[in-house]
Amino acid sequence: MKLGKLDLGNKLIVAPMADVSDAPFRKIAKEYGAGLTFTPMVSAKGIIDNEFHALRIFAFARDEKPIGVQLLGNNPEYLAGAVHELKRYKPDVIDINCGCPVEKVTKLNFGAQLLDDPILMGKLIEAMVNVAEDIPITVKLRLGKSDGKINILETAKVAEESGASAIIVHARTRSTKYKDAPDWDWLVKVKEQIKIPLIGNGSLFTPQDIKEMIEKTNVDTVMVARGALGNPFLFSRYRELIENGSDPGEPDLEEIEKVAIKHARLIAREYPEAVATIKARKNIIWYFKHLDGVTKFASTIMRTKNVEGEIKMIHEHVEKLKQNFYPKDDRELIDQKFKERVLFWLKE
Repeated sequence: MKLGKLDLGNKLIVAPMADVSDAPFRKIAKEYGAGLTFTPMVSAKGIIDNEFHALRIFAFARDEKPIGVQLLGNNPEYLAGAVHELKRYKPDVIDINCGCPVEKVTKLNFGAQLLDDPILMGKLIEAMVNVAEDIPITVKLRLGKSDGKINILETAKVAEESGASAIIVHARTRSTKYKDAPDWDWLVKVKEQIKIPLIGNGSLFTPQDIKEMIEKTNVDTVMVARGALGNPFLFSRYRELIENGSDPGEPDLEEIEKVAIKHARLIAREYPEAVATIKARKNIIWYFKHLDGVTKFASTIMRTKNVEGEIKMIHEHVEKLKQNFYPKDDRELIDQKFKERVLFWLKE
């Protein structure tokens, strides 16, 4: 798929995810074959005001390219100003988030709340496009506010007519959030209506999920979010599936151990120790989520004081797995918990 001057071929896109899509996560995803990664969603106003937190979020190294930045905003001047500032850093894509369903975002009239006002959405996109020059502007959408208020055909058309280079559609409504299955029929309808590329999104956890979405809906490519957590292997598995016709399957235990440790050490280099310890924990648990003993492992690793302690626990956990130390987990239950809540080991 082409996005402006960027040709992704058949490689996949990794979604911007708050508190997840940092440099260590992006590096691992790229090493396993992701074609385009994004920094986490960042406030347009924060960029204009030179807020340290905002600048820290979208910072990226040259060797990370191609890379995208996703903006959060509802003011044309702020968004245009943020795009103008971002041009100095030369991201390959700039996206506007019109799809985040989280209440703390929508109550401020950001994210999926913009789905209710296609006219304003069009103005926001136009403001970004007018200053972006050769950087493609994309738009992340959901189907609409609720099942009774689906307006994706309207918002997709507005995005195209306002100059967007592509749209990303999460095939659920704002009210559904992550409950129920995504409705792929709407992706088919959107694809038939627009001429710009359509990127599908929503509950893509296996190479087969991705292949099926592309074949059934004719989307140009997909954006993977939760499916990439602790699972960079998804990208290399998908490449093998489409190039050679077979999925090599889940990685072996040694590969998981190696990558989890590498990811943890990258995090340790990126952040102060206290922050790194917290960030590394969840990523480490995600790597082992489909193996026995993960709930016990999660409760134990929470007591570690630093990343090196966490790495020691990885080694110990892997040895126990090799010895079949743990009773068999209900894999389907854990998988369902993860899909409903990525921090599945925490109590409500």
